This record gives sequence, structure tokens and C-alpha cells, in this order.
Amino acid sequence: MSKLRQIEMAFEGPPTHWVGSGFKVSNYFPSGRNLLERFSPFILMDYNIPVEFPPSRTPRGVSAHPHRGFETVTFAFEGAVEHHDNKGNHGIVYPGDVQWMTAGEGILHKEYHEKEFGKAGGILHMIQLWVNLPKKDKMTEPRYQAITNENMGKVSLPNGKGNITIVSGNFNGVKGPAKTFTPMNIYIIDLMNNGKVKLDEPGNFNMGMLILDGEIKVNDQSCKEKDFILFKNEDGDVNIEAVSENAKIFVLSGEPINEPIFAAGPFVMNTREELRQANDDYNNGKFGSSDF
Repeated sequence: MSKLRQIEMAFEGPPTHWVGSGFKVSNYFPSGRNLLERFSPFILMDYNIPVEFPPSRTPRGVSAHPHRGFETVTFAFEGAVEHHDNKGNHGIVYPGDVQWMTAGEGILHKEYHEKEFGKAGGILHMIQLWVNLPKKDKMTEPRYQAITNENMGKVSLPNGKGNITIVSGNFNGVKGPAKTFTPMNIYIIDLMNNGKVKLDEPGNFNMGMLILDGEIKVNDQSCKEKDFILFKNEDGDVNIEAVSENAKIFVLSGEPINEPIFAAGPFVMNTREELRQANDDYNNGKFGSSDF
């Protein structure tokens, strides 16, 4: 029998709060659990648990705000989110799509409900993840990746038991399209008909998963919807079995960036001096115009 990778902890996120007028999120980390160093390169995860919005003619979202030193990655499951930034990028994240924005040396962006979705109303279900950048890439030129579901890597499980959608890195040799600065595997597992799957991530990678829908067993431990499961850093398989008919699981696995982290608000740097400089640069207009 193969060795199993042990669970270090399992937890639900804290009570939800509003981000702007459009996103009702539970901040699983770092507020729910201080995993800033422990779960590198992943430094923040806001989970917008399914929320029903009534129709509205008034735009809902977050106005222009700055970022430096990391990447924001938005995963849409229901509803649609629109993005603009002051580098000329614009995109709509539809269900199944991912938006990967590298803030790098500095960018201003705004996020809001896509116009037609806002007018019609409906359920919004999404995740925003912050991914740290290593020191050598903190001040890289900003970039934008619009990743559609049809362009992601796909693995079908035998006998119609489910499928894996790979956003970055690889799963069983199938690669995802996202370009990353450090090695990481991000994929979404959809289990059907009480399906099962075995994962084998590198033991030195920080690995965790969020159950988006359904109930599962992880190495025979029962886990429910909204649970986040953090695994120990060790080699070993992770066996997942759907207890409910269907289940959806969001998996993060990445090589840690073993560098100091100094984070405050929208900036994630390596020293306090760099944080101070980021604030000064923003206040002095070096991030560019907020009129976009």
C-alpha cells in the first residue's frame, strides 16, 4: 500500500464581509488562518460563496485600486466579473474562466459585475487568489492573462466519474496554460457518480484544497463543503472519494518562495522599506492614472 500524505489541518473560513459593493467573501487566509509564510506562494484567498444578487442598473464592484509585488488570480464558477486596468487591459471572466493579473512593479485596476449579469441579476460564485512573486520578479512589468475554460488542460476520469481542469502546472502530464513565475499546480476536480481520484503532488510543495461543492473523503477523513484542507509537507498520495453524488474541489500546490514577506493592504514586498516605497510611489502617482 502506498504512503498517504497526511492532513495538517482542516478549517472553514471566517464570517463573510463585503469587498466593495459587489463581492461578499470569506477570507480563508491570511485572516482566517495566518498562513502567510506557511502556504507560500499562495498568500491570500477570498472565497465568494454563492450569493444571489437582484437585478440592478447600478454597477457593483470595486473601484480603481493599486497592487504591487504579487499576482491576483480570479476564478469564476457562476456569474461574470469584468476587469479594467490602467495598462489597457480589459476582460470578462465567465463561468469556468480564469483571469491572471501580474501586478509586478505596480498597477491600478477595478473589478465589477459584468454589465449584462448585473442588469439581469443572479448567483455570483468565485475565488480571488493572491500569488506571491519572488524578490527577483517583484518589480516585473505588469501583464494580463485571460484564460478561457476551453484553453485549459483537461483530464477525464475513467468510467465517467469526473474530470480535472488544469489552470497551471500539470496533472498526470497534462499541462495548464497559465504562465507562472514559480512552479505551481492549480486545478479543479469535478467528481461525478461518487467518483474517486488519487493525487500525487511533490512533497516539498505546499498543498491545500477547498471543497466548493458536495462532501468527500480525503484519505478516509470526512470533509464537507467550505472546508479548506492543508496537507503536511511530505511525499505521499492523497485519495479523494465523493461521498455525495457530485463534488467540486479546488486544488492548490506550489513550490514555496523562501523569502521574507512584508504585506500591508494592496502591497506585498520583502522589506518594510519596500512597503514604504510602494506607498510613496502610489501617493506620488507613479502607478499611473486612475482615470481609465
